[in-house]
Amino acid sequence: MKAAFYTLGCKVNQYETEYMSELLKNAGFEIVSPNEEADYYIVNSCTVTATADQKTRQNIRKFKRKHPESTVILTGCMPQAFPDEASALAEADIVLSNKSDGDILKLINEYNNNKSRVIRIDEHKTGDDFWQCSITDFNERIRAFVKIEDGCDRFCSYCIIPKSRGRVRSKNPEDLKKEIENLAEHSVKEIVLVGINLSAYGKGENFNIVDAVKICADTDGIERIRLGSLEPDHITDEIIDELAKIDKFCPQFHLSLQSGCTKTLKSMNRHYTAQEYKALCDKLRSAFNDASITTDVMVGFHEESDEDFKESLDFVKSIRFEKVHVFPYSERQGTAASKKGDSVPKQVKEKRAAIMIDETEKIRQEYLKDLIGKEVEVLFENETQKNVFQGYTKNYLPVRLNSDENIIGKMINVKITDYCDEFCIAE
Repeated sequence: MKAAFYTLGCKVNQYETEYMSELLKNAGFEIVSPNEEADYYIVNSCTVTATADQKTRQNIRKFKRKHPESTVILTGCMPQAFPDEASALAEADIVLSNKSDGDILKLINEYNNNKSRVIRIDEHKTGDDFWQCSITDFNERIRAFVKIEDGCDRFCSYCIIPKSRGRVRSKNPEDLKKEIENLAEHSVKEIVLVGINLSAYGKGENFNIVDAVKICADTDGIERIRLGSLEPDHITDEIIDELAKIDKFCPQFHLSLQSGCTKTLKSMNRHYTAQEYKALCDKLRSAFNDASITTDVMVGFHEESDEDFKESLDFVKSIRFEKVHVFPYSERQGTAASKKGDSVPKQVKEKRAAIMIDETEKIRQEYLKDLIGKEVEVLFENETQKNVFQGYTKNYLPVRLNSDENIIGKMINVKITDYCDEFCIAE
């Protein structure tokens, strides 16, 4: 039997796809590309935006249209947040929520035995334990995402995630230790710790994100540890000081900003001001050599005026992020912000997004240009074309190098000689 996964969304979804993939492989399934013929097509959905839902529907229908005899399965965040809409997708033979991913094999057997649609959407509840999933490999890659936290208690006014992921819960450190040891035995050298609200790891427990990093750093074979996206108000001085002592820790911080205007941040129900965010960036750059800070910025949020946008733009430029992901606000059904309406015209949002992208890209180009001539250490991960290998620096800069020998998995000191939009070139 062959199964193919199509994954939308974040690194947590990618981790959960790997988990389900291992469950099926252990049961005798062959995992193939979604472009190949398969007996089962599994769409692991994202529901952050209405566009993500649209992509989910399109792919569910595409797989059933192209492969009418195959079984199409829908899982992920969309069924969890919008169970009625997910259940109404008749092309999906099996519909389950992200809470039920561990039962995918059981539900496949149920469908095969009964020859009728299976819908299993379990609701997240306050007090739920962390779903004790683990993986042993990550598609034979050098770098693996490892989920250590799920859920979010923040309730940003624009965000549906608390509905699709439930409340904060954390992986037990002992379970994490076993998982990291298994990954190291399968030649994984770099760990990226991920979660829905990663910096809340250990909330209500006697451990925190530093403990998770130390577990990875103390594992033989693991050379680097990174953190996924972080909420800025959870990063304390103590956490910064402790992380700075860990040699294997990569000082690459993706700190979600959303807006550089404090008035807009308050409307978004974000839990910090622009100045508090700036103070954190200053601390990180002081504590870590060559710290890289990247972020997400939303433009055109409800009632964002021209003055608010200018304030946000000026703030973003002042931080000089190494990279910025810019996107226009899109009203999300079921959120607090959706009750206020969407008062900024689409063309205004698009214009503001274009300005923000242009200004932040100028800063990125200056950053890349300044790297020419510098020596950096790169962990090479894959071969992009014959004798051309790509890897990443500790601050997550993609670098390509020509080599006659296979250097995948090797840490090499190189000199940056040039750059383009997507990567640097080295010798």
